[in-house]
Amino acid sequence: MVQGEPRPAGLLSGLRVVECSMLGPAAVSTPLADLGADVIKVEPPGGDYVRHMSWPIVEGTSLLHLHVNRGKRSIVLDLTNEAGRETFLELVAVADVVIEAMRPGGLARRGLGYERLREVNPHIVMLSVSGYGLTGPYRDLPSHGIAYDAWAGTVAPVAGVDGMPSIPDHTSIGITAGPLYGTAALLAGVVQAQRTGQGCHLEVAQSDSAAAFDWLRSETSRAYRRPGTEVTGNPTDGYERRPPGTGGMADGVRYQFYPSSDGHVLFMASERKFWKNFCSAVERDDLFDANPGANLADHARGNLALRRELTTIFEQRTTAEWVELGLAHDVPIGPVNTAESIAEDPQFVDRMPWKPASDLVAEQLPFPVREVGHKPPVTSDPAPELGAHSESVLREVLGYDADRIATLRSRGALGSE
Repeated sequence: MVQGEPRPAGLLSGLRVVECSMLGPAAVSTPLADLGADVIKVEPPGGDYVRHMSWPIVEGTSLLHLHVNRGKRSIVLDLTNEAGRETFLELVAVADVVIEAMRPGGLARRGLGYERLREVNPHIVMLSVSGYGLTGPYRDLPSHGIAYDAWAGTVAPVAGVDGMPSIPDHTSIGITAGPLYGTAALLAGVVQAQRTGQGCHLEVAQSDSAAAFDWLRSETSRAYRRPGTEVTGNPTDGYERRPPGTGGMADGVRYQFYPSSDGHVLFMASERKFWKNFCSAVERDDLFDANPGANLADHARGNLALRRELTTIFEQRTTAEWVELGLAHDVPIGPVNTAESIAEDPQFVDRMPWKPASDLVAEQLPFPVREVGHKPPVTSDPAPELGAHSESVLREVLGYDADRIATLRSRGALGSE
């Protein structure tokens, strides 16, 4: 955004966020910036080293930084310096939200904990994002993203070189779910503050979030601790207890992956009506007559003869042709994509337009929630260079003039040049 230009309108226009973050947890405010909030990223003189962390590096800057810090403004303040702390508190006084996304208690150690912040702004909502949370035996354990998924049991080692344990390709849950849970709670806190005039201090652990995101497996395992007279499996399976979550789908037949002539599809005809529709569509009513199954949740688990027959059928058409058949005959069949191939999927093309590199340095996906009838929102402002907005924030937000900014600089509040 060009200095002096008004910030673009959005659902959260008028919301001001002061953020102190390091690395990926900064994602907690990315949706806020996409939706129009003014997110001011307060950085130490050395900056957030996220700019050089992880891969790929796009035009000298990490994609991680380009994505999670897009649409934000960067101001350098040395919070170990008295003048820097004073300026930070002045920003808090005119903000709605303060985000602390770093090691637990980072701001408190600098004399800027929640109690101090609420002295200057009683309605401030503070959100602390950390690895293992503000309490518990792991509170101060240093960690990175995969740690939370391993802790939560959502990723396990596989055999690598010479049989040594290796990290498999997987979706990182904790570093994604944690910020999203935090964003939801943060906005709830803002609503409460607007209603009551009182802020609050919220916290979210990325580890907790990984576990909460995987609730079905952990809660199923917990339920299975109870006797079989109280907790059973699905009636269709004769009440047999199947493994929790998708682990219980391994032997499914009417709900399973099948090879197409050019890839794979996911077949999901576990309801009888869908199974019948499929058999009619491929002119194989004999399959339905021989295997009608139960009305609901019947995966024909373990029926290898039927699975082999379906394999032969699915190999005869392309993935796109199977999707068209599903649309025409009301059959749940979905394409199986990779992180690379999904970009060409017509549903993806229609729903998730890339924001161009000309705006954000790297092509990036938008925030996936939209107003009906509108494109999904995403900022047009790239992730900031360190301190790129120091003077403009001080002028526009706090009303400082050139002399006062010069005084701050001379006192070391803005770090060394």
